[in-house]
Amino acid sequence: MKMISGGVCAATGFTANGIHCGIRKNRTKKDLALIVSEVPASAAAVYTTNLVKGAPLTVTKQHLENGKAQAVICNSGNANTCNADGIEVAEAMSAAIAAQLGLSAEDIVVASTGVIGQPLNIQPIVEGIPALAAGLSAEGSSAAAEGIMTTDTVEKSVAVEFTVGGKTCRIGGIAKGSGMIHPNMATMLVFITTDCAISPAMLQKALSGDIADTFNMVSVDGDTSTNDMVAVLANGMAGNDEITAEGEDFTAFMQALNTVTVELCRMIAGDGEGATKLLECRVTGAADVATAKTVAKSVICSSLLKAAMFGADANWGRVLCAIGYSGAAVDVNKVDVAFRSAKGEIVVCKDGAGVDFSEEKAKEILLERNIDILVELNSGSAAATAWGCDLTYDYVKINGDYRT
Repeated sequence: MKMISGGVCAATGFTANGIHCGIRKNRTKKDLALIVSEVPASAAAVYTTNLVKGAPLTVTKQHLENGKAQAVICNSGNANTCNADGIEVAEAMSAAIAAQLGLSAEDIVVASTGVIGQPLNIQPIVEGIPALAAGLSAEGSSAAAEGIMTTDTVEKSVAVEFTVGGKTCRIGGIAKGSGMIHPNMATMLVFITTDCAISPAMLQKALSGDIADTFNMVSVDGDTSTNDMVAVLANGMAGNDEITAEGEDFTAFMQALNTVTVELCRMIAGDGEGATKLLECRVTGAADVATAKTVAKSVICSSLLKAAMFGADANWGRVLCAIGYSGAAVDVNKVDVAFRSAKGEIVVCKDGAGVDFSEEKAKEILLERNIDILVELNSGSAAATAWGCDLTYDYVKINGDYRT
């Protein structure tokens, strides 16, 4: 397996594009994105667990009942959530792009992201679709990635090449997500494409199995969005024998998928609203995986710990505090904690108690962009990783006037 360029266009048979159609007032920001497969594809998706769901999720879920799709259309700037005509607008988006491409509306994945509770005007979208479709290209992944961004500051894109049954396959993805990130299913909006041949059932199995250890382990601010969705299209154009059951080929596909999703998790967490640091909490020595996940997620979600990381303060007591209220059955008298970055590693807690360490060295380590929080529970062999970011002044500034 190797990392390659191309994002959602890395796989054979996929094109993409992104434009500004007029949903967002800032004309320099793209607000409409399109991804298209040359042929019908197996499709799978996971959705937010929030009881308040964006209309596009309801429509997409209906469209994917047959496990097939051929295109993804997504707008940014407006979530199309809590609107009386939300379903009608989402269906109209699907119908308009389907008519433009000569496809069935039921073969369209539709998504929206942005402000909740404001009506979405379908007119700019309909008027922008001809240009959106005309600009489709195998180099269009970056434009599509820009089209789905809201408060994101960087494009989130990754792709890998791998082998299944002697055939070279590719899988790539783009994502948006910076705030309102605390998934409990999947995270934000993520679109993944692959030319590997895999049945809809096995594709859904792969995706549902993967998110438990990836997107479900990301948190920026503790808010679960109304529009979170991860969708995968697999068009089979790599020419491998279709994966219809578990085995060596399915394992290879799962590994490739996981490589893509882990990288997107790191990008999303590192680009948290106002964030200056990517935090990665690695829990080892847990009695079981459930305990490891609970501890890792609790640490990464601690507002006090996140604030300490912003200030490069090695306040390890906040790590233990988060472990203590996590609800996990942990012997706190066995817990070790260390901080690590490109500047080195420093142990700050042993057997649940503080140890002498250099505050100067600790600050040097914590001033780096990527910080590992290492938690050893010394109670077993299970492990888990969670991703998050620091909590800065800018987070409040961004969200204080997000709508206005």
